[in-house]
Amino acid sequence: MERSLQAEWLDGLSAHDPRAVGSRRDLRLINALMGNARLMARAVREAASQAVPRRIVDLGAGDGAFLLGWVRRMPLLAPGTEVLLVDRHDAADAGVVTALSARRLNPRRVQADGLEWLRAQPAEADTWVLANLFLHHFTVLNAIAEKAELCCVCEPSRDWWSLAASRMLGLIGANGVTRHDAAVSVQAGFQGGELSALWPTDSRWRLREHRAGFFSHLFLAQRT
Repeated sequence: MERSLQAEWLDGLSAHDPRAVGSRRDLRLINALMGNARLMARAVREAASQAVPRRIVDLGAGDGAFLLGWVRRMPLLAPGTEVLLVDRHDAADAGVVTALSARRLNPRRVQADGLEWLRAQPAEADTWVLANLFLHHFTVLNAIAEKAELCCVCEPSRDWWSLAASRMLGLIGANGVTRHDAAVSVQAGFQGGELSALWPTDSRWRLREHRAGFFSHLFLAQRT
């Protein structure tokens, strides 16, 4: 399937628009069905069993539900670890922030364009960057490589099976925004080694990229 980019409706809605609220609720269920938090936590645990981050950046964090699911599967995170939920909309759920704090982490909501914010940040040691269903409309890999020691990404797998599944989301009650954006996301997704090819060529990085689960494409970069 040839890759194509189209605008997603959710990006143009206010965080408080009922359609956006409903779509974020849909995305919680879709993420649970895709298992992206589990897939990404397993990949990171295997790659960085001896490493502990000081700062975790979730680009395109939305309501933060994905990040909380990932954190719950990462028992070795140190108390006081800074956790940044970066999104252009102030959509982070207060319950999620409270749950992160209850795990003795230090969550902070950042309302900003993820790419612009990342480029403006100074590089900090032991920074991990996560992106779930976010990168397919942006070219941020160079910026991530400059700022992070580990990057883990889950994107839609661009194939006919995933596209067909995206068009059946009405069966689980997904609203019109979600149904539109899911199909658009699949068509902008990745396959093969496409993300590795976009990552800066540098022997200091160890890369892994493969299909994960039924509908996801996983990319992991770790500085050696």
